[in-house]
Amino acid sequence: MKAFSKNNYKCFATVLTVAILFISCGDDYERVGEEAIKPVFPQGVAQDYVLTYTETKEELESEDLSKSRVIAILTSPVTEDFDNQFFKYKTFPEGLQVDFFDEKNQKSVVTSDYGIIYSQTGLIDLQGNVVIETHDGKKLETSQLYFDRKNNWIFTENKFTYTNPEDGTIMDGEGMDFNKDFSFFKAHKTYGLMTITEEDQ
Repeated sequence: MKAFSKNNYKCFATVLTVAILFISCGDDYERVGEEAIKPVFPQGVAQDYVLTYTETKEELESEDLSKSRVIAILTSPVTEDFDNQFFKYKTFPEGLQVDFFDEKNQKSVVTSDYGIIYSQTGLIDLQGNVVIETHDGKKLETSQLYFDRKNNWIFTENKFTYTNPEDGTIMDGEGMDFNKDFSFFKAHKTYGLMTITEEDQ
């Protein structure tokens, strides 16, 4: 009986010692930087994504499409929807293409390697090989471009190349902003080849 109780006490003491060791080895390392960032997962992922933006000048009373017109079509191989976050956004990790249509239904095309649409602010951030080609042949190339949908305003602080075949100009620069139809264009810093034509008086 004594031998049995001694073995029980030894086992109990061993288990208690191991438990104390595990409890004392807690992880109180303070994580900083990238280690401290909690992983974020999208609420949905869509493949072969196509989104059509339409507008109408008057309120529709039914599903009558004859009074509305297509103003843009966004296509992308993959989109990730993060509208489950406090600051809602959608990403296009494999690139995107946006076809814009003006009042005369003339198409301009924007492409980029990566994109983010911030749902709450209406801001679109395009990154990597951003190219805008207008219906009349003008072309803008840059590494990053922002589009403010609410104000129809486009801007960048990065280097760009702007080609205008109408007057044969190629302009390189850094930083610019303009409206959607290129009727107003302001370059912050420019250099490159520009042709200036004089009008006869």
